[in-house]
Formats: sequence, structure tokens, C-alpha cells
Amino acid sequence: MTTTDPIAAGYTRTRPSSGGRSGTSTYSALLAQVKDHHLLRRRTGFYWSLFGSLAGTLTLAWVAFAFLGDSWFQLIVAAALGVIFTQFAFLSHEAAHRQIFTSQRWNDRAGRYIGTFLVGLSYSWWMNKHTRHHGNPNTVGKDPDIAPDTIRFLPEDAAAVRGPLRWLMRVQGYAFFPLLAFEGVNLHWLAVRSIATGKDTKADVRHRWLEAGLLAVRFGLYLTAVFWFLPFGMACAFLGVQLAVFGIMMGASFAPNHKGMPTIAHDAKVDFFSRQVRTSRNIRGGWWVSFLMGGLNYQVEHHLFPSMPRPALKQARLLVRDHCDTLDVPYTETTLLRSYGIVVRYLNRVGLSARDPFACPMVAELRIH
Repeated sequence: MTTTDPIAAGYTRTRPSSGGRSGTSTYSALLAQVKDHHLLRRRTGFYWSLFGSLAGTLTLAWVAFAFLGDSWFQLIVAAALGVIFTQFAFLSHEAAHRQIFTSQRWNDRAGRYIGTFLVGLSYSWWMNKHTRHHGNPNTVGKDPDIAPDTIRFLPEDAAAVRGPLRWLMRVQGYAFFPLLAFEGVNLHWLAVRSIATGKDTKADVRHRWLEAGLLAVRFGLYLTAVFWFLPFGMACAFLGVQLAVFGIMMGASFAPNHKGMPTIAHDAKVDFFSRQVRTSRNIRGGWWVSFLMGGLNYQVEHHLFPSMPRPALKQARLLVRDHCDTLDVPYTETTLLRSYGIVVRYLNRVGLSARDPFACPMVAELRIH
């Protein structure tokens, strides 16, 4: 069963099958199927090949940078770097979920060096934030991904906005994707701030110092290369394009997965299977969508089995869909462009309903109580 529309309210747990099984037992049955198909087996060959391909592409990009010299064609290289850094960020994300190696230590090392040194993010900050998201997706007061920021994802948060930014709430859906052009700068800033202050990170002192050193070397080498070999104006344009592409690709990969799906009240009792399936949206489109989104197009399967390697998610999708059909649980899936439309409309509705969130019909429509 697939749908592109928001799921109706009034649902608190997986509907038992004819055998009267609970939400926990139905998930256990699905997990058993996944294990029988060996879908949790590590695919290190795939990840080493992917890493090698990305490392080779990164090298070619810097070779092109050296050959082009003082040329506005450098902006093409900048855009390519934005794409490449995004792909490395996906690899770091998969290492954080223990998808690459059997060893937790090697996954952490890979995630930290790829995410911090190559991409310029704080691995510890990301781990802390993303772990909380996976534990409570779209849950009010628990999921940091729907916490109030420049964009507000809940009507009550939009209603709390005062001052000049209040006008933004009415059109925040239309502003969302343009604002993603600044998300690359924001992610780098959050990395530096979290390491400098220890805020929103559970890293010990040793790892904070390691990440501080990796960030310093990363930004030092990168900024030196750009500003040493390019005129100042061209260097600024180069950074602007690279950061904009990186921010848009990162945001456009994560936004379709949960935005516009049901939110869960802070104190609601929802079983694991229902919580993960009903708040997640898959994206159709084939191998190219899977590449662009780093496997996050299989968001339902990723949330049900966070340690599942990327190549296995496509096969797991078939098992999960059949399982949802058996339980009469909505399985949400749509195209990439349609998902963006859903996100834009949802955010605009949140902003327009901000005048009276307690009377907003959308709250009743989209929230699981």
C-alpha cells in the first residue's frame, strides 16, 4: 500500500493481525525475514569501491582546479566539489550507523575522518543529534530535526515568532529551498561551535581535540588553496557556489524523508514499528535518486534497520511493503519532485496557521496523539 498524502490522525500503534500480535512481535517477525535474506550482512566491498570512486573524483576535481587557474570555469569545479562533499557526508552518515564495518571502532574512525576532515562537519555533534532523531522521529520536544529554527515545522512554534521574521512564516515553504543555499555555512559553523563549546555533543575531551585539529587542517588547506590560487573576488564566488551546492544537496536529501509526515505528541505511546513507518517517506526514482540521496530515498527501511548497508535497502523495501500490507499500515512513497511539493505546501500551511495553532485543523490531521 502506498500513498503520497499525509496519514490521517487517530493512530497510536500497529494494528494487530488476525493472530493478535503486538507491534513489537510484528517487528520481530519482519526482522527475522530480513535476517533470513542476509540483508544485514556488511557490504565492505561496495563501500570501499564507493570511497575509491569518490576519492578519485575528488582528486580529478583538484587537478582541474590546478589546470584551469584564473578562470571563471572554476565555478564548475566548485559545484562539483559541493556534490562530492555531499557524497562523502553520506558515507560518514553510514559509518555512524555501523553500516560499513563490523567493528564499531572502525566505523567511528571512518565516520570521524571522512565527516570531519573531508567534509568539515563535527562527527560527534552529528552523532548526538542524529541518534536523538532516529529514536524519536517527528516527535515534539524529542526530535531535534523539527526543533524551531529559522524555519518552523510546527504551528505552535510558528506562532511564537515575533518581530520582522514573522512575515517569513507565511511564505516559509517557498523560502525553504532558497534558504538551503546557506545551510552549508550553517553546518560548518555548527561544527566549529560544538567543538569549541562542547554544546550539543557527547564527545570526550580527546575526540573534541581530535576533531578540532581535523577541522583546523581541513579549513586551513582548503581556504589556502582557494585564496592563494584565485583572485579574491573569484575565490569568494568559488566558495559561495561550493557551499550553496553542498547546502542545497544536503537539505534536499534529508527534507523529503519526514517533513509533512505525521508528528507525534511528546507523551504519546507508539510502538517502534509504527513510529518509524508512519513518520517516514520513501522516494521513488531508481538508482540515480539512490545515488543523489545516498540511499536515504529508502527512508522507511533505513529507520527500521539503521545498520542495514545501502545496497540491501532496495530488497528490504519489498519485505517491508508486504509486511505493511499484511498489517494494513500505510506505507508512504512518492517521487522526488512531488515530495518537494509536499514539503513546500506543508511548511506554508504551518506558517499560515500560526495565528491560532490551537484551532488549526492541520494539527489534528497530522499529529499522532
